[in-house]
Amino acid sequence: MLFFAIRIRSIALILVVAVTTCSLTHARADQTNPAEFRTQFSSLCDVAVAQVTNSNSKGPFFADSYAIRALCVEYDMTGNQKYLDACRAWSDRMIKYQEQMTPPGAYYMHYNRKPGETNGDWYAADSSSIGMAVLATSVRCPSVERQRYLASAEKFASLVMSNYVKPDGGVTDGIWHESQDEWWCSSCLFGSFLFNLYANTDDARYLKTALAATDWLNRLDLNKKQPFPLSQQGPAMIFYVMENYCAGWPYIEKDTKLTPAARGKANWCLSWIAGQQSVPIADRQWQPTKGWGMKLGGLPFDEYIFSLHFADSEKLTADGDAEMKRLAAIAFTGKPEFTQLTAFLMMAYAERLDPGAIYRAAK
Repeated sequence: MLFFAIRIRSIALILVVAVTTCSLTHARADQTNPAEFRTQFSSLCDVAVAQVTNSNSKGPFFADSYAIRALCVEYDMTGNQKYLDACRAWSDRMIKYQEQMTPPGAYYMHYNRKPGETNGDWYAADSSSIGMAVLATSVRCPSVERQRYLASAEKFASLVMSNYVKPDGGVTDGIWHESQDEWWCSSCLFGSFLFNLYANTDDARYLKTALAATDWLNRLDLNKKQPFPLSQQGPAMIFYVMENYCAGWPYIEKDTKLTPAARGKANWCLSWIAGQQSVPIADRQWQPTKGWGMKLGGLPFDEYIFSLHFADSEKLTADGDAEMKRLAAIAFTGKPEFTQLTAFLMMAYAERLDPGAIYRAAK
């Protein structure tokens, strides 16, 4: 309402506001949310509620975590308590498991090292995804409950910062038998988590560590030989790397030393995404119904986020919309089911329908 009041008073003032304000509404002023996206998102949210509240489900918790973050946005848009209740129930399970984990502060991933065990792999990367979902739940809760979720996230942050963050800013993947070196997946996801944690705590330690992880990613050649390289993981690698830039951009762009390389890396990833999306799905190297290809559902999320920050906003939004329609034709063939494809699609729907809400902070 204020925006339109200003327009009525002064067209000149509007021009100033349009140039100087980074407004989510302005960034997509000429885009209309497709009504079909709203219907599809709501349908997937109901499928996800059944998944995340099922204590007998067998899926990895990192996949659930992306659905949880999207369910938080559905709660924002509808006020329907069932969505927040599902997020609370899931987050409470994560905390219950966390209290029994070794090392202290770790999240149980629903595979490998279990609560009470002292042997087996445990990964900082997948746990960072879980932590982001716990944080997203905290944002929508009253202060006392919020503090409980924040305390859980800070325990996890302390564990990784004390043991797995290297001097050059990169992050190892926790207790991983294959490598104790810095790794792209743990670096980008823990960085993303810390950007979210900083937004909810104002603790400068989190921002400093997140920006250091960004600096490490800026210097990483994504094409180089490494564990689970781009040639193998494709869309999974790009989605996870890009989440660091998506979550951190409001802070990254204020750091003049980091910004040029970060902008270059984000543009490189967006170009890679555009290249994938230009190929018919049947001809793609990674298929969206299996393996790493299921992360294709999350790539429009990256385009939507950067449509709020980069000059080619209309093209990024249009490309994201076109890919969403292609993937929806697969996800909604028959009755939709909960898969990694639909979990990552939910992130993209949430950002398209409620810009910025995925990274909403409590304060």
